[in-house]
Amino acid sequence: MAADAIQHRMIDGFANARFIRVSPQKARLVIDQIRGRQAQDALQVLQFTKKRVAKDVAKVLRSAIANAEHKADEAGDSLDVDSLFVAQCYVNEGPRWKRLRTAPMGRAFRYQKRTSHIVVQVAEHERAAEHRAQEAVAEREASKGIKGAVRKARKTLEDRAKKQKKAVERAKKKSNK
Repeated sequence: MAADAIQHRMIDGFANARFIRVSPQKARLVIDQIRGRQAQDALQVLQFTKKRVAKDVAKVLRSAIANAEHKADEAGDSLDVDSLFVAQCYVNEGPRWKRLRTAPMGRAFRYQKRTSHIVVQVAEHERAAEHRAQEAVAEREASKGIKGAVRKARKTLEDRAKKQKKAVERAKKKSNK
């Protein structure tokens, strides 16, 4: 039973941004700074990086974090965002825009505007996944019996109340716009 109880699944999130108007070489300079870092640390690094592409990379990273949270909610797991780290991040070259610049004596010079595809994947540390699995097992054990059933019912009622409160807040925000 102990082997079954420690089953854990790592939660990860994936996001990409395509056709970003920046050279892949310049974007890789920023991506290399966040590779392997914790997600919150990576966001801080990007906030203080003096490169134009840092805003785009931060946007993709936030999207990957949100995707991981959504994936955890769909699975019914609780995810600690502080336990996420940047598992993979890379920049691929997108299509090049070919342009012409006028030159003397009726000629033209060709130049290229480069684009990039930015990919970021965040994942949960293994220890955090194990800890989350152990907490789930402990909760299942606590919810057995009559007292556990009462606890479980209270928890579901609290969760419903939280969801309703969030829905009301969203409706207020939409009505204000």
